[in-house]
Amino acid sequence: MTFSSELENRFAKLLDSYPPGRQRSAVIPMLLYAQDEIGSVTPELIEEVARRTGVTPLQVDEVVGYYSMLHKKPLGKYHVQVCTNISCLLRGGMELWEHACGKVGVGHKEVTADGQISLEEVECIGACSWAPAVQVNYDFYHQVTPEKLDRLLDSLRKIQ
Repeated sequence: MTFSSELENRFAKLLDSYPPGRQRSAVIPMLLYAQDEIGSVTPELIEEVARRTGVTPLQVDEVVGYYSMLHKKPLGKYHVQVCTNISCLLRGGMELWEHACGKVGVGHKEVTADGQISLEEVECIGACSWAPAVQVNYDFYHQVTPEKLDRLLDSLRKIQ
C-alpha cells in the first residue's frame, strides 16, 4: 500500500518510539493517521498495519471493530459527531442530534450525497461540563444550540 511521504515518516517515527517487540502498540495511531489520509480503514490497510506492527490481520480487524472512531466506510470531508450521553442528553443533546439529521438530511453514520458531511451520534466526547457538545473532525464545539449548529453546518457547506 502506498502512503504519502509525510505519513510514511509519521509511521517510522511512531514505530521507532516503541521498544523492540512492542510495535503492536502502534496499531491504533497508525490506523487513525492512515484513516485520515485515505478516508477509511480498508482491508488493504488492515493487512499493511498488521505487517508493520507484527500482529495478525484478525487482531487489527478486532481493534477496528472495537473502537468507534475507526470506520470501514468513508466519512464525509467533515465528520460531525453529536454527543447524546447523559450530560449532553440532559442539556438537549438528543434534540440537537435530531436537528442535525433534519438539517443535513442523513442519519447515523451516513454521508451526504456530495460527500461533504457525515453524521454520527456518539456516546461521549469528554465535554460533559460544556454540554451539549459537538465534534467536527478534531474540533470541539461546546454548549451548542440548534442555532449555533445551523451556523456551523452552513459554514461547513461553504468551505469546499
